[in-house]
Amino acid sequence: MIFVTVGTQKFQLNRLLASIDGLVEKGIIEDTVFAQTGNSTYAPKHYQSQRFLNRDEFLKTIKSCNLLITHSGVGTIIEGLNFGKPVIVFPRRKEYGEHVDDHQLQIAEAFEKKNYILVCREEDQLEKVIKSSEKKIFEKYVSGQKAVVERIEKFLETIED
Repeated sequence: MIFVTVGTQKFQLNRLLASIDGLVEKGIIEDTVFAQTGNSTYAPKHYQSQRFLNRDEFLKTIKSCNLLITHSGVGTIIEGLNFGKPVIVFPRRKEYGEHVDDHQLQIAEAFEKKNYILVCREEDQLEKVIKSSEKKIFEKYVSGQKAVVERIEKFLETIED
């Protein structure tokens, strides 16, 4: 199953949802697709969708998918990576009125540079990027959170004495 998620912000991401719909309709995507469509106005015709999922449903869907296609929300990207899923990021773009700036593209490019994800910048690249995700060997993502907590704990021990 391919899980497509566009987050919960007030911005739409109709380009992604419509592009996925077209690829399903043409038979290019043969896998089952489920999308969390948020505040997008596009209503998928060829796959199931729901506007919002609660946290448990969201994590369960990521865990059960074999490909995660997402906007460039850091939390969603990291959840996918933590579950060992291949992640394609389709960032919202200012030029299309999908966000106020291009920070999502910058975030996506930072993850891409480390070979954690693939980035799809435009709709006409989506088919190619999906196909390349099937063969791509990604770097394993390791969170720095544990190391930060350990450093804080060590520091706190020094001031408690």
